Amino acid sequence: MPSTDAPEEVVPFTADDYRARMARAVESAADAGLAGVLVAPGPDLVYLTGYQPTAITERLTVLVLAVGQEPVLVVPTLEAPDAEKAAGAAALTLRDWTDGKDPYAVTAPLLDADGRFGVSDNAWAMHLLGLQQALPGTSYVSLTEALPMLRGVKDAHELARIAAAGAAADQAYGEILKVRFAGRRETDVAADLARLLMESGHSQVDFTVVGSGPNGANPHHEAGDRVIERGDMVVLDFGGLKHGYGSDTTRTVHVGEPTDEERRVHDLVREAQQAGFEAVRPGVACQEVDRAARKVITDAGYGEYFIHRTGHGIGVTTHEPPYMIEGEELPIVPGMCFSVEPGVYLPGRFGVRIEDIVTATEDGAGRRFNNTPHEMAIVE
Repeated sequence: MPSTDAPEEVVPFTADDYRARMARAVESAADAGLAGVLVAPGPDLVYLTGYQPTAITERLTVLVLAVGQEPVLVVPTLEAPDAEKAAGAAALTLRDWTDGKDPYAVTAPLLDADGRFGVSDNAWAMHLLGLQQALPGTSYVSLTEALPMLRGVKDAHELARIAAAGAAADQAYGEILKVRFAGRRETDVAADLARLLMESGHSQVDFTVVGSGPNGANPHHEAGDRVIERGDMVVLDFGGLKHGYGSDTTRTVHVGEPTDEERRVHDLVREAQQAGFEAVRPGVACQEVDRAARKVITDAGYGEYFIHRTGHGIGVTTHEPPYMIEGEELPIVPGMCFSVEPGVYLPGRFGVRIEDIVTATEDGAGRRFNNTPHEMAIVE
C-alpha cells in the first residue's frame, strides 16, 4: 500500500549547502591522498555548485577543488554571467578566460604542479591532455575510482527530493494500469509512461522500458514495435529526474490471466526483492543485499536466469555508486540510496523484475521510496 507518511518539504539548496559539499570533497580528496579534484560540466558539477552550463562545448569549464585553497570555477568569459547566477556561486571564486587565450595557462596556477587529482568521469580528453601538457608533473584518476561515494550519502533535503521523485513514479505507475495494453505497440505504452512521468512533475524522462512477452527476458530491452498480446507478461521499468533527483521503479504486469508458472516466477521475484530489502541495514556490506536476493532465486532453481546485479545507487543521476553486487564490501550507511531489483529472465519466453529505490535509516531499518503494490497487476 502507498505510504501514508506526510511528504517531506522540498526546499532549494543554498550557497551554504554547496560550500559544505565542496569542503567535504576536498577533505575526502586529502584522505585519499589526492591534491584535489577537477570537475567538468556534468552531474558532479551540478551537485557541487548548482551550475549547469546551457551547452557543453569545446571551451574549458572546470571546478578546481584543491587542498589548502578556496574553490575556483574556471569558465569562458561569455558564460560567466550564467555561472554567476548558480546557487553555489557565492561559495566559490569565478575565474574567466576569453577566446584567444590559453585556458590551461589560466588553470595551471591553481594546481599543485606535481599533484595527483581526481577528475570527474565525463571530463573531455582534450582538456585533460591540455592540463597534462601545461603541468607534465601532474597525474589523474577518475572520481568514480578515487572517490566513489562523493555523492553517495544523501542529506535530509536530498532524501526529500528522492522521496518526491519516487512518489511521482508511483503515481505514473498507478495511471499506466488504467491504459489498454493488448493490441498496442510497446512504444505506445512507453509514450504513455513518459507522458505520465512528466505530468507527475518530472523535468526529465531517462528511460521507459516496456518489455512484453519474450522481450521481457532482455533486462534493458528498448520499447519496440512488437504488438502486446493477451497472455503477455510485461516488464515496466521507468524513471527520470524530479527536483534534480532520480526516480527508478520496475513492476511486472500481465495482460489477462497468467499461467501458474508465470505466477510462480513472479512470486519468486517478489520474495527475492523482499529479502534484498530486509538485508538493507547500516553497516552491512552492499554485497549482502545482492546475496540475500540472489539466494532466494538460486534456491528455487532459477539462479542462472538472474543475470544482473541486484542494485545501483541513485541521486542526481539514475545510476551511480554504490552497487549492490558480489564483491562490493563497502558498508551501507544511512542516507545511501539505491535500487533493489532482482529479476528472472527466461529466454524466448518472458521476464519478471520488481524494483524499489530504498535507503538505510539511522534507526537501522530500510526505507522504501516506492510503495506501489508488488503483487502482479492484471491489465487489459
